[in-house]
Amino acid sequence: MIHSRRALLTLSAAAALLAGTLAGAPPALASHSQITFFDATQQLTDPAERAQTFVTLKHLGVRALRIMLYWDAVAPQPNSARKPRFAGTDPASYDWSAYLPALEEAKRLHWPVLLTVTSPVPKWASSTHRDHLTRPSDMDFREFMTAAGKELGPYVALWAIWNEPNQLGWLQPQWSANGTPASPAIYRGLFMAGYSGLRAAGISSPKMLMGETAPFGNSTVNARREGTVHQMAPLTFLRGTLCLSSRYRPIGHCPRLPAYGYGHHAYPNASGPSYVPPNRDQVTIGTLGRLVRALNLAARAGAIRAGMPIYLTEFGINTRPNPLGVSPAKQAQFDALSEMIAWGNPRVASFGQYELRDDVIPRHHPRDWTGFQTGLETAAGRPKPLYYGFPLALVVRRSRGAFALWGLVRPAQGATSAEILLERAPRRRFVKLAAVHTDAAGYFQLRSRVHGVAWKLRWVSPEGPVYEGPPIALSR
Repeated sequence: MIHSRRALLTLSAAAALLAGTLAGAPPALASHSQITFFDATQQLTDPAERAQTFVTLKHLGVRALRIMLYWDAVAPQPNSARKPRFAGTDPASYDWSAYLPALEEAKRLHWPVLLTVTSPVPKWASSTHRDHLTRPSDMDFREFMTAAGKELGPYVALWAIWNEPNQLGWLQPQWSANGTPASPAIYRGLFMAGYSGLRAAGISSPKMLMGETAPFGNSTVNARREGTVHQMAPLTFLRGTLCLSSRYRPIGHCPRLPAYGYGHHAYPNASGPSYVPPNRDQVTIGTLGRLVRALNLAARAGAIRAGMPIYLTEFGINTRPNPLGVSPAKQAQFDALSEMIAWGNPRVASFGQYELRDDVIPRHHPRDWTGFQTGLETAAGRPKPLYYGFPLALVVRRSRGAFALWGLVRPAQGATSAEILLERAPRRRFVKLAAVHTDAAGYFQLRSRVHGVAWKLRWVSPEGPVYEGPPIALSR
């Protein structure tokens, strides 16, 4: 059974660039271009939903996927405390049936796939043999990654090891009994085991992302006073994984980690993309500079390669009823603004959208359980404004006495033209403001001195469909 992306989480745990990036050359470290990975793992691994999901994603302009491979979803006897007898490096020992059809279709469409291999793990692979998260066995994981590399390697452009390993819902323990970080060393072992496993599968230079970290968490804990059941801040986790002190000085003799890039989930809170967490070890979309600086210092210390690109592999804006959510209209506005921020950062190689459909919130659920409402559709499958805004991202800001517009026509297959529509006063009809011409990647910028209260982007596809984004208010 394929797990819902957030089933284990609680509120407290809450083309040139394309070809170069995925064919072996380092990503171009220049602004104004990025891959967008879309994560619809739950629908794409469901035989009843897969075909329609691909139709929907193509309509939305998606051309790259992130898929999460849950170890226990394909492993033999995952709920057994005793490891069954099987050949761990043999792909035939695992059940790939939920994944292969989606990967085969992505390959047919020439969509690159980022495969994040992650927990839950089989009970027999955890150190306790009683849960699916605690200190997974490096040896078992190495064998699993060899099997995964043999079976799935032809379909995968980028690999990532673990989802949010700085969070209790994905890897335990985060902190040792005396309050020192525990998860970074566990993660480093898993990363190196995964790298070794892929090489044993015949992939000589695996393109593997490290991190995939969540944005929030603690830098330190006082174990005696507050216990150790806490998330870890991403930069605290990064330093621990790379054997660096708080000043990014080497601790011990850890070899350089062979990471291709750094994956991060730069979710903001309900304040939006401009939110700046007071803890400097936390990294949201509005504070990506913190991660850039950390990677630069880590490279200077010899822990990773210089100029490592950042892959924002998962992102979304929650809507209500999530306690951290905003209105559906604000979701579309914040999502576009966040993508523009990523687009403007020269170290960012990819942006990510999680998810297609909101998680269902059970009627009887723990007080701190919320799931994610970052989808383009409600849990019932009804389109939210973001469903129309994702294909036609639009941002409007004040700039030196004028209005600066930024946008993206995502479904376009090259340079194209679109229309900006303007609402001059509340509840008045939208009128044409200007025609805009995009670059080959679908992006455009425009300056206008015409005042309004809302803007829309409209595009007619050469294939016939007419796209019209939701009303977008001025970003403040």
